[in-house]
Order: sequence, then C-alpha cells, then structure tokens
Amino acid sequence: MKRAGWAVLLTFILLALLGPMLIELDGTAHYEERFAAVSWKHWLGTDYAGRDVWAQLVHGSRDIMLIAFSTGAFAVLLALLIGVGSALAGGALDALLVGAIDVFLTVPSFPLMAILSALFRVGNPITFGLLLALWSWPGLARSLRAQVQVLQHREFMEVARLMRMGPWHILWGEIFPNLVPYLSLNFILIARNAITASVGIMMLGLVPLRVENWGMMLNLAAFQSGALFLPQGRLYLLAPLSAIVIFQYSLILVASSLEEYFDPRLRRG
Repeated sequence: MKRAGWAVLLTFILLALLGPMLIELDGTAHYEERFAAVSWKHWLGTDYAGRDVWAQLVHGSRDIMLIAFSTGAFAVLLALLIGVGSALAGGALDALLVGAIDVFLTVPSFPLMAILSALFRVGNPITFGLLLALWSWPGLARSLRAQVQVLQHREFMEVARLMRMGPWHILWGEIFPNLVPYLSLNFILIARNAITASVGIMMLGLVPLRVENWGMMLNLAAFQSGALFLPQGRLYLLAPLSAIVIFQYSLILVASSLEEYFDPRLRRG
C-alpha cells in the first residue's frame, strides 16, 4: 500500500504538470448539454453549463498541488526560522518567540483563515498557500525547538564546538541533517491538512478561484448549480470530492512510508 501511495501521488503530480497541456479546457457554456451523462466525449459528464467535468478536474489539479505544497513549504520554512532560531538564541528572545508560538497555538485557526481569506481577496493558489501557512507552523516550530535543544547536548555537538567550527557549519552541517526526516514528514502532513482547509474555505465561497479548482467545483455543485439535488448532476459533485479523497489518502500513505523509512523500529522484516 505504501508504494501505491507514491504511485498515486506521482500520478497526480504528472496530471497537474502535463494534463493541462494535453487536455483542452473549453470554458464556453453549452447549456444544451447541461449535466450530460458519461460518454466517450465527456468521460465524467458535464457540469451545469455543459462544460466537460474531466477537463475541469485535470486543469484544477494544478491549483490543488500548488496550494498543498506551497502551504507545506511556507509552513516548514516559518517553523524552521522561528523554532530553530528560538532554541539557538535562548534567553529573552527564546521566551518571546515561545510566547508567540503559544498565542498562535491557542487561536482557532480555521475561522481566522476564513476571515483573512475574505478580507485580503486571495486570487491565486500561491497566495492562498501562504495564508494557510501562517496558521500551520506553530506546532512544528515548538517541536523543532525541543529537538534542537536536545541536539545541542549531544556528543557530536560538543565535538563541533571543541573543534571551533563556525555557527553556520553547526547549523547546516550538524543540526539540519538531523531534522530532515521530521521536516519531510511534517511537510506531507501540513500539505494534506491544507487541502482540507482550502476546500472548506472555498466551499464557503470566501476564495473565488477558477471554476475548475476542485474546491470551487464542490461549491458550485453543492450550493449554486443544484447538482446536489439532481441525480444527473451527482457526478459533477462526486468527481472533485473523490479526487480530493484519493489525493489525501495518497499523502497519508506517503507520510506513513516516510515515517517507516526514517524510523528503523517501524520497519518490517
């Protein structure tokens, strides 16, 4: 199952990278084909305006990948800067950063993300990912701080100090390699959570991205086009929902395989 997770994830990435170049998206409304059934012409039927659902799913995959992975990248970067910086700085700066982390941890993230998304009128996936990352880093930052504090008392760190190695070598040559497994795992988990948060916000209609974005497809199908109540429109609702579930499940399998790879105790045989 772990290999299947990597295979599905790679399939989605290739779909996002190559799909829009291979499959044409016709944004013109064809109301005479409204909620058309599955056919050779329309593999997943059509939406409320007669547009091909499969083409929308393919073109919308790029937005989902950008939102998920940009959120993971921004959140990991923030957590590294604040968590590791706090542990290395110590003293008053450490206390100040820990207090800031605690404040972010106590604030309910989803309502604030929804409010900020509406206030700042997010218009592209990268900006959306940055917004989601602002509330995804605190837990990771606190964990990184604790890990760095432990690493500072390990024997190899004492040797590095005795050999008068510079702070940059200690940071990038001694500390950072020990954090890579944990960062990799949390990058995947944050990306998975970002999909849930972004789809939830788009379902509320607070971030009006392109109509082929999977979250926007769900919003249009469930609340604005009546597809939820029409038997012939159910596939328009189920297509993006199924894609989101499969993509998230692949990330869960990938995270599990990474955890098993980096932790020898979890390996079988």
